[in-house]
Amino acid sequence: MTGRKFFVGGNWKLNGDKKSIEELANTLNNAKLNPDTEVVCGAPSIYLDYSRSKLNPNIEVAAQNCYKVAKGAFTGEISPAMIKDCGVNWVILGHSERRHVFGESDELIGQKVAHALESGLGVIACIGEKLDEREAGITEKVVFSQTKFIADNVKDWSKVVLAYEPVWAIGTGKTASPQQAQEVHDKLRQWMKANVSEAVANSVRIIYGGSVTGGTCKELASQKDVDGFLVGGASLKPEFIDIINAKA
Repeated sequence: MTGRKFFVGGNWKLNGDKKSIEELANTLNNAKLNPDTEVVCGAPSIYLDYSRSKLNPNIEVAAQNCYKVAKGAFTGEISPAMIKDCGVNWVILGHSERRHVFGESDELIGQKVAHALESGLGVIACIGEKLDEREAGITEKVVFSQTKFIADNVKDWSKVVLAYEPVWAIGTGKTASPQQAQEVHDKLRQWMKANVSEAVANSVRIIYGGSVTGGTCKELASQKDVDGFLVGGASLKPEFIDIINAKA
């Protein structure tokens, strides 16, 4: 046993309304969830307060993004302080959609990580290569570079979960094979050992994201260095419970 607590995050993305969130919360609240798995639901910022009020206390809530400062003239942004004020303890940062749809740089993501951690939020920090990068054989180069920008901004690793999400597998129905996922997770742990510390390499949770379903989750969860999942579409469906219980 690694001693790393299995972690399953649901990223609702730009989905949901009060009615569907209440239904999903009821489903999760009434389900028998593995008590050894940490569960976090990433709600749209406008529904953070609402989601927190509907979900049982054993299910945490995450914002899907935040800015690098506490307050100011940044129209449309939210801060870690606001997230915490809603009773929410987590934030997802560096998701590939933030990087590739909204143009966030590695540097900005690093600054956001630093501020979120200083503010007392837990951070689900996302990294991952695009299809052309995998085909060019530079997966490691890309994910190590992204990880370095994150690592340079972390003082306390106990509040960080690293999410490896190959961009070519997100929402495409393509899943990295359990072997492909394990290989990258193992390499990331080796990178952490060489560049952060052996203790952090052994304790940090590295979770996998990319078309995780009730069908693929058990074999992925059995891999030595896969410590959980960041789930997109399937987190809006009842099969999310099967994914949470992948280790049960």
